[in-house]
Amino acid sequence: MALPTHASTLERVWHRAYQVICALIFLFLIAPILIVIPLSFNAEPYFTFTEGMLKLDPEAYSTRWYDLLLTFGMQAPEAPRDGNWWSDAWENAQWINAAKNSVIIGFFSTLVATALGTLAALGLSRPEMPFRRAIMAVLISPMIVPIIITATGLFFFYSKTGLANSYAGIILAHATLGIPFVIITVTATLVGFDHSLTRAAASLGASPSKTFFSITLPLILPGVISGALFAFVTSFDEVVVVLFIAAHDQQTIPRQMWNGIREQISPAILSVATLLVIISIALLTTVELLRRRSERLRGLSPG
Repeated sequence: MALPTHASTLERVWHRAYQVICALIFLFLIAPILIVIPLSFNAEPYFTFTEGMLKLDPEAYSTRWYDLLLTFGMQAPEAPRDGNWWSDAWENAQWINAAKNSVIIGFFSTLVATALGTLAALGLSRPEMPFRRAIMAVLISPMIVPIIITATGLFFFYSKTGLANSYAGIILAHATLGIPFVIITVTATLVGFDHSLTRAAASLGASPSKTFFSITLPLILPGVISGALFAFVTSFDEVVVVLFIAAHDQQTIPRQMWNGIREQISPAILSVATLLVIISIALLTTVELLRRRSERLRGLSPG
């Protein structure tokens, strides 16, 4: 925000100092990302900047670690890159299999979390809902309780119910972690919702389901999608729960990265981290666009 023309010298100095402080905090927060991205193009198997990289020597940079994401675990990585090679990569490459597991688990856990979280938010937004604060506290507890406690509880519960070492168990566990984000996002969207629209629809003979799908859902859809994106990112980034309840062959990208750090230090991990940063930026951009659209629909912003 620009300073008014009548601002004093002290106010102008503080305004500039405030901008510098904010810039330094922002640089401090993104510094790890700024370091990881160039290191992922290191031609040498090191986690540090080589002398050639500091001199911007083109030969010091390489995409070999991104290529390793495709070939690691293949039966014939040196074969010609034809259809058989890609089939081999799709079936046997460990990083590709981990990515497939992450996407599948993230997709289904997002569906479950979005459906249950949206229903919970709709119920909690009703003024006649009893014990709303207590119920809200219980529902969002997975994002407050340390993840190691949640993972331990799920491990003992799944051991008794037979859900351990199963994809269904992982999906339900990730959905549990994603539901709080959906509830908070959809609840925030429902704050400015005009309930007179639903009452008008009911007075005209619309059923509750018809009212929800024709009026309520289109208006809160940006919040629902935003919550779903947060739930997907939560699932895609989760490693502690997977370590507790997944089988050894149920690898996800975070677990594969964890194993790579423990077993072999390879800059391929930095390549994966760079790709995840790009995906996160794309998802956050989508969330911001949906937030602005939601504000326009509710008349909270011009446009």
